[in-house]
Amino acid sequence: MLKALSDIFDRALRVDRNDATAEEERRHGVQLATALLLIEVARADYSEDLTTNEATFRLLKEFFELSDEEATMLVDEAGRQADHAASLQSFTRQLHETLSVPEKHRIVEMMWRVALADDHLDKHEDHLVRKIADLLYVSHSDLIRIRNTVRDPSVT
Repeated sequence: MLKALSDIFDRALRVDRNDATAEEERRHGVQLATALLLIEVARADYSEDLTTNEATFRLLKEFFELSDEEATMLVDEAGRQADHAASLQSFTRQLHETLSVPEKHRIVEMMWRVALADDHLDKHEDHLVRKIADLLYVSHSDLIRIRNTVRDPSVT
């Protein structure tokens, strides 16, 4: 049963480059997975914070070039998915298989920006960003470089 569900999910993520519908589904899947990861980072410190919620919304809007309405719908859908997600692995796998290394670095940067939006890095936020970066196969040195750049933009 689990194998059958996994196969269905995998087929839904495969893209025929000539099929516009499949490409749109893939794009939405990447957006949803990214939004879900940012929401999980925002929730990691177990406190509802307007600053982290605003950062999540703004980052998604900018990264995916969404309107306010599209970004709101994406955040709402990702929040519902996050409420019921048993694991982040399927979401990170999708991103790992779909994104380039620079795009993965951008996702990690956005996670650090959400985690640091309130000017405090909680141990749970730090752990989650590290875990997700590992699942995206982002090297430890890149992870730390990106975090340091987010903390202090003069560091490169």
